[in-house]
Amino acid sequence: MQLLEQIQQPVVVVAVVGLYRTGKSYLMNRLAGKQTGFALGSTIESKTKGIWMWCVPHPTKAGTTLVLLDTEGLGDVDKGDSKHDTRIFSLAVLLSSTLVLNSRGTIDNRAIEELQYVTELTEYIKIKSPDEVVDDAEFVKFFPSFIWAVRDFTLQLKIDGKDATEDEYLEFALKLKLGNSVQVNNYNLPRECIRKYFPSRKCFTFPFPTSPDSVSFLETLDPAEISERFLEVTNRFCQFIFDQSQVKNLKDGHTVTGRVLGHLAKTYVDTISSGAVPCLENAVIAMATIENEAAFQEGLEVYQTGMEKLKNSFPVELNEITSEHQCFTLMATQTFMKRSFRDSDGKYLTSLEETISHQYDKYLWENEKASEAKCEILISVLSETMTERINDGFYARSGGYDLFCQDMEDIVNQYNTLACQEVKIAEVLEKFLQEKVTVTTAILQADDKLTENERRICEERERAVLLEQEIKAQEERQHQLEEKMATEQQNNEERVRQVIQMMEEEMSFQQQETKRAMDSKLREQAALMEKGFQEKANKMACEIEQLRRMNKETEDRKSREFAKMIADQEQRNA
Repeated sequence: MQLLEQIQQPVVVVAVVGLYRTGKSYLMNRLAGKQTGFALGSTIESKTKGIWMWCVPHPTKAGTTLVLLDTEGLGDVDKGDSKHDTRIFSLAVLLSSTLVLNSRGTIDNRAIEELQYVTELTEYIKIKSPDEVVDDAEFVKFFPSFIWAVRDFTLQLKIDGKDATEDEYLEFALKLKLGNSVQVNNYNLPRECIRKYFPSRKCFTFPFPTSPDSVSFLETLDPAEISERFLEVTNRFCQFIFDQSQVKNLKDGHTVTGRVLGHLAKTYVDTISSGAVPCLENAVIAMATIENEAAFQEGLEVYQTGMEKLKNSFPVELNEITSEHQCFTLMATQTFMKRSFRDSDGKYLTSLEETISHQYDKYLWENEKASEAKCEILISVLSETMTERINDGFYARSGGYDLFCQDMEDIVNQYNTLACQEVKIAEVLEKFLQEKVTVTTAILQADDKLTENERRICEERERAVLLEQEIKAQEERQHQLEEKMATEQQNNEERVRQVIQMMEEEMSFQQQETKRAMDSKLREQAALMEKGFQEKANKMACEIEQLRRMNKETEDRKSREFAKMIADQEQRNA
C-alpha cells in the first residue's frame, strides 16, 4: 500500500494465474527484466502464497508503471479451502488489465475443466448491487484481456492436418459442441465463459526450456543452457505484453494510478475477507469519494500555494492579484479534473470553486489592508511638516489659509504620484481629507485677510474637493468590483470549457467500451451461426439488442447529467 501510494503514474497491471508448480514466477521475472525476483520453487510445494507484487518502470510506455502480480498456485491440495482458489483468481481478474493463465502440456478438456474458476466468476464478482441482474456484456467492459501461456508444449500446431497459429489452436480448443445434453452443457460451460468474459484472447505455446533435471533451477541457468525456441517464445510473449497490454481503467474511463490500485486492492480484499462479494460499482463509488476529496484538496493546495507566495509581496496592483488569481484558479481546476472522476453532479467541483472564491475574497481583503496601511504611512510621512505647523499655530494668521492650501496641494500631488499603483489610494486620501475638515475650517475662519464672500467661496470649494474625492473612492471600488466580476466570468467560461472536455472524454470512453463489448458479441454471434448454433445465436441477438438499448439509456442519462451540471454552473456564475 505504501509503495503504491507513491506511484502517481498510470499503471499497466499484469497478473499471472494457474496451477501451482507450473513456472508462473519465471515469466513474471522475465517481464520485470530480471533473472530472479519472484520466488521459484523447486519442490512439489506451492512456493508463492497470496499475491506478490513487483512494480517496475514500463519498458516501452514512458510515464507508466508496470505492476506485476504473481498469484498463489491454484489447486494446492494442502490449502483445504476450495473457495480460496476462486477468491485468488477473482482478485487477479479484478486488479489486472491483462490476465495470463499459465498451464502445462496442452489445452485439452482436462485443462479447461480445471478452470472451473471462470464459470464461478459471476458468483464472486458483481458489477452492481447483488440483487441487480446484469448482462454478461457488462463484465466484458471491466474484465482484463486474456493470455493463455501453455508451458512444456510438445504437440505440432496442426488442425485437421493443416498448420495452425497459436491463436487458432486456442480457438479450436474453445469450440463448442452441438446438443443440449447434460454432458454437452458441462463441456460447453467453461468454454462459453472464457469466450464471453474474455473476448480479447491470445495464446503462446512454450516448448521445454531445458532438460528435465535442470528445469527446477531455471532461474540460475545460463541462457546458453536454455532452449533457443523457448527463449524466442518468451521474448515474443514479453514484447506482446509490453506493446499490447493497456493501462488499467475503472468504469467511466478513469485511469488507475498506483495510488488508486492500492485503494482498490484494499477495498476488494476487505470485502472478500468479510465474506461479501466484491462489487465493481460499489468499489468505484468508494474510490470516487476518496479520489474526489483528494482532488479537491490537491486543487485547493495548488491555488493556496501560489497565492501565499504572492501574499508575501502584498500590497500589489489589482491587475496583478487578479491575473495571478486567474492563473492559479485554472491550475487548481486542472489539478482537480486530472484526479477527479464520477463527480457527475459537480458537487466537488462546486465546492472547490466556492472555497477558492472565499479564499480570493480573503486575499483581496488582505491586499487592501496592506495597501491601506502603506498609503496611511505614506500620507502620514508626507504630512509630517504640515502637522507640526498646525500644532505650532503656523497657519493661524493673515494669509495662513493660502499657505495651508499650498502645503495640502503639495502633499496630495506627491501622494498621488507615489501611491498611484495602490488599490486604496483614493479611499485613504478621502479619509485624510475628511480628518482635516475641522482644521481647514478653523484656519479659514482665522484668516482675517479673507472677506466673508471669499470665505464662502473657499468653503464651497472645500466641499467640492471632498465630494470629488468621495466620488473617486466610489469609482475605485466600482472599478475593482467590475474587474473581479470580469475575472470570475472568464474563470467560469474556462471551467465550463474544461467540464465539457471532461464530459466528451467520458462519453467517448463509454462509447469505446460499448463498441468493444458489442464487437465481441457480434463476433461470437457470427461464430455461433457459422457452427450451426442457431438457438444460441438468436439468444446472442437479443443480448446485443439489450446492450444497444442499455447503452442508449446510459448515454441519455449522462447527457442529462452533464447538461444539468453546466446549467448549474451558469446559474451559480449568474
